[in-house]
Amino acid sequence: MNLTSYQRSLPAHLIAGAFAFLAAGAVCAAPAKPLPKGITLGPSVEGITEYRLDNGLKVLLFPDASRPTVTVNVTYLVGSRHENYGETGMAHLLEHLMFKGARKNRDITRQFADRGMDFNGTTSLDRTNYYEVFQASNANLDWALQMEADRMTGSFIAQKDLDSEMTVVRNEYESGENSPSGVLIKRMQSIAYDWHSYGRSTIGNRSDIENVRIGNLQAFYRTYYQPDNAVLLVAGKFDPDATLAKIGRLFGTIPKPKRTLPAFWTVEPQQDGERSFAVRRQGDVQLVVLGYKVPSALHDDSDVMAFASSILGDVPTGRLHKQLVETGKASQVFSFGQTGYAPGLQMIGAVVKKGEPIEPLRAALTEAVEGFAATPPTEEEMARVRRLYENQMERSLNDPQQVGVALSETIALGDWRLYFTGRERIKTISAQEVADVARRYFRRDNRVTGTFVPDDAPQRATIPAAPSVASILEKFKPRTSTLVSEDFDPTQANIMKRTRLVTAGGVKLALLPKKNRGETVTVDLRQHIGDEKNLFGTGALPQLTAAMLMRGTSRFTREQLSDEFDRLKITGSLTGFQTTREHLHEALRLVAHVLKEPGFPKAEFEQLQRQALVGLEASRGEPQTVAARALALHFDTYPKGDVRHANTFEEDMAELKAARVEDLQDFHRRYYGSVPAEMAIVGDFDATTVVPLVDELFGKWKAQENVAPVLRRYETIAPLKQTLDTPDKENGVYVARQNLDLNIDDPDYPALMLANYIFGEGGLRSRLMDRIRQKDGLSYGGGSQLDAGDLDRAGSFTISAIAAPQNLVKLDAAVREELQRVLKDGFTAAELGGATSGLMQQRIQTRADDGALAAGWTSYLFRDRTYEWSKQFEDKMMAVTLPQLNAAFRKAVDPARMSVVLAGDQQKAKPAP
Repeated sequence: MNLTSYQRSLPAHLIAGAFAFLAAGAVCAAPAKPLPKGITLGPSVEGITEYRLDNGLKVLLFPDASRPTVTVNVTYLVGSRHENYGETGMAHLLEHLMFKGARKNRDITRQFADRGMDFNGTTSLDRTNYYEVFQASNANLDWALQMEADRMTGSFIAQKDLDSEMTVVRNEYESGENSPSGVLIKRMQSIAYDWHSYGRSTIGNRSDIENVRIGNLQAFYRTYYQPDNAVLLVAGKFDPDATLAKIGRLFGTIPKPKRTLPAFWTVEPQQDGERSFAVRRQGDVQLVVLGYKVPSALHDDSDVMAFASSILGDVPTGRLHKQLVETGKASQVFSFGQTGYAPGLQMIGAVVKKGEPIEPLRAALTEAVEGFAATPPTEEEMARVRRLYENQMERSLNDPQQVGVALSETIALGDWRLYFTGRERIKTISAQEVADVARRYFRRDNRVTGTFVPDDAPQRATIPAAPSVASILEKFKPRTSTLVSEDFDPTQANIMKRTRLVTAGGVKLALLPKKNRGETVTVDLRQHIGDEKNLFGTGALPQLTAAMLMRGTSRFTREQLSDEFDRLKITGSLTGFQTTREHLHEALRLVAHVLKEPGFPKAEFEQLQRQALVGLEASRGEPQTVAARALALHFDTYPKGDVRHANTFEEDMAELKAARVEDLQDFHRRYYGSVPAEMAIVGDFDATTVVPLVDELFGKWKAQENVAPVLRRYETIAPLKQTLDTPDKENGVYVARQNLDLNIDDPDYPALMLANYIFGEGGLRSRLMDRIRQKDGLSYGGGSQLDAGDLDRAGSFTISAIAAPQNLVKLDAAVREELQRVLKDGFTAAELGGATSGLMQQRIQTRADDGALAAGWTSYLFRDRTYEWSKQFEDKMMAVTLPQLNAAFRKAVDPARMSVVLAGDQQKAKPAP
């Protein structure tokens, strides 16, 4: 389960409702049939319609058949700001307990896994939401709705579940304490606020997490988890009339609560002087963060502040990037808002390498931010931000799943329609408004970084009150949605029927036209570089060359290239991206240009090199990186210089430092080409016009160096047991691995896929997580992974998990016990049935995603296969018997051959005196 209070990116937060625009009320759409008894019709905006039940529950229906999936999301208007003294973190802890079962659904996580559902819950300052995404079917939707109705008021919230889950949440807290930026932001909250509960991190205080009483949690649950404090959303492929009737039957029987929700009247006073603080811990990077109080997300100034944040903090186009990163004063910059129903914080920061002076950076950062108002944004800067937010809004409206989850943020502000008001507001914001807002809030006495200084003329910032939601929506006029799509069947047979396979020069092409919302189209290009011999000794050049491609070409600077990608609505990576039908041809030409004609500007290379070195240094003491590197080195059998060789930290540093921009230019000239290559295009496009274009752009581009797959060989490696010290880290890591002599065409592979899903890949209800999280409460997260060779036989079985350093030994013992239990007693028929159902539904949902479908095609084309192989594999998987399942796992997995590495603070791991 996730925390979202300070992890939102600004654009998503902006689109999710930070724009507050005075707009007219929405027009109500007439229902197709008479409404069920006890349900009334509310407003409707662009395909989303609101209904209300007599007990106070709001229901949002967003039917869309463009994907064969459904999202069910329930938002409760309660977050960490509703917690009382001694109860910090309780909203998030309660979120965890909501997965522990209810009266009619006693094993919710297992029921999710058996249906292959993607699910989670998130907690923020103002709200908590729960969602599940699943294959569209009446049975799945019926189960999801009755489950949510059941746990709305019938969840157990039991002491036995709190006993195990408290330690899991504490481990999540410990994991967050490993992050320098996370700790810094947490301290920023507590120092910036005197009284308001926004000053408390959503994860809570450790002692509160450890000591909260079950009675407090139950009272909190009974108060806030009620229909009049919740909004239910159903989005995707479903029958609206039938679904509304089901909701009426399932949720309408919940009584309307008699209690009155608590009122909150605390208003944070004006800050009357600059503040400063320091966090001193072991670490490998330095950070400076400035925090400024800003109005509620409902206030008009919040919209304008979002523009200022992007113009300052975006990379590579932002002012701070140019002033601090490009001049070498910092290695990274960032800017984001943490706002909500009440006034929040705008945070702006920079990262600098350990050992370098930090005071000049702090002075330069402060000067750049607080001097922003003196130089209002240019029209180019304003246009870039508008384009960015409009594109993001358009993309989100094309995906009911994204809209469904994003609406939770605006629901927390008071009305889901706030999601749409910002689109109109961004058209009217002027450069002068941005400068004026920056002048009002980016002020010395409103800053958290300085020290207190007596001043007869303090420069205080007045935080205005939030307007009412009704005033914001007063003139809002919703648009009529014109987005259309087809009902695409993601079966392998239909994929094969709809796909045209052709070769354009040296490029194998898979073309699958289909009608999408917003005329979106996805492109996946797989290039191949070098072979085992000619790549020997190239070190960091392949990675650095790839990283430099988007930093400038023969025609575009890095900034211009970023603007071109925005103009053509290209999102994703250079070789795996989404655009629209209108821009596909131009997008392909631009991608070809970037791949063929990178400029390798020296200043950008030096910046990249610095960032890579700082990033490598930052990871040096991280338990996860330390453990993973140690395990990779143990299994390494290739000589130094071989591209398959596992580098030490020192070798990585040496390769990065030795690289020169001339080396990258030479590497690109010798190794880059697209003959051979594979490309898949899926979505709204004309296949007849694409083939000659691909042939023109990529069909004859052949590299100087030979191209051949670099294969790995299976090796039997002696087991290792190693414990590594990572001082001053609250969280530790467990990793284990065993090599397997395995290929995807082996008869045992389908059975091993199912066994791995049951043991550790199936989420919370896997054998592994059931033991280390649900029962023992040792770990917040863990799992297992099965890898098999496609062209070789170099497979592996790996297990990983996090835990507090003092629990790593217990975690290791628990994992070994679970492995031995499986090998001794075997899996059960019920587990096999659940895994078969869950994996099959996951695979169907994956094929419904255009990006995954395109990537699947390039993978199959590389191996001279098609989606027929996928169907054959699923048939084999469905035919696996229980004896075959257990025999395959026992044959492959041997705990005595597992290599294990534990990384954590060994001082914390020692028993208390």
